[in-house]
Amino acid sequence: MIRYILIGLLLCGQAISFAQIIYHDASNFPLLGKATEANNARYERFPDSLKNISRSPLWNLSRNSAGMAIRFRSNSTQIAVKGENPFNNHMNHMTDTGVKGLDLYCLEGNGLWRFVNSARPTGKINQATIIANMQPEEREYMLYLPLYDGLVSLSIGVDSLATIDQPLIDYPIRKKPVVFYGTSILQGGCASRPGMAHTNIISRRLNRECINLGFSGNALLDLEVAKVIAEVDASVFVLDFVPNASVEQMKERMETF
Repeated sequence: MIRYILIGLLLCGQAISFAQIIYHDASNFPLLGKATEANNARYERFPDSLKNISRSPLWNLSRNSAGMAIRFRSNSTQIAVKGENPFNNHMNHMTDTGVKGLDLYCLEGNGLWRFVNSARPTGKINQATIIANMQPEEREYMLYLPLYDGLVSLSIGVDSLATIDQPLIDYPIRKKPVVFYGTSILQGGCASRPGMAHTNIISRRLNRECINLGFSGNALLDLEVAKVIAEVDASVFVLDFVPNASVEQMKERMETF
């Protein structure tokens, strides 16, 4: 009898360990860190109207999802992700996880965000289990998106019998976000993973939504960017363009910007 009980427990443990993962489209959950909704591509930072107006380098960088994060809650014992990057970028001076990976954080009872783990990319199309073997308790999560690439699609995987729902806690607070404009330093270079971009660190510390409009090497006071920024009902605007803009560009554009 004891032998059969042990076998049954073993099989039960294996069933839990190998629970089937069901994927849910991340577009069903709140996306933090966007300045505008006037675009067809969910994970891009500029409105579609700027495609033929902006300088090409600026437009291409706007398709990076720097500073964006998905909020959700789940009681799953494991969290997985799968998705596709549009560019499959790689940099010699920055980790692939920072460039095009994903970063998961969990909200603790004291209102602080704790790092869980990263989804390390392997190519243009990626699939990874971020964490497994957790107790089946409901938790609030924040999933940070790539800093120097974007997303064509993204799905979040949980146990087949688990729930995945909208967040119940309004953290980071979305009313009156902080809007940042600047250079590669702002966009996230060369953070080892998305959660370590300084705008994301500030967002967690303040529990306030931050919008990252950092454009690597291209914070040149383009006036169309100022118009995007001005449409946000923000609490603070942080302008950090000095590392990119020349003295001539600042004299010509700064006051108007």
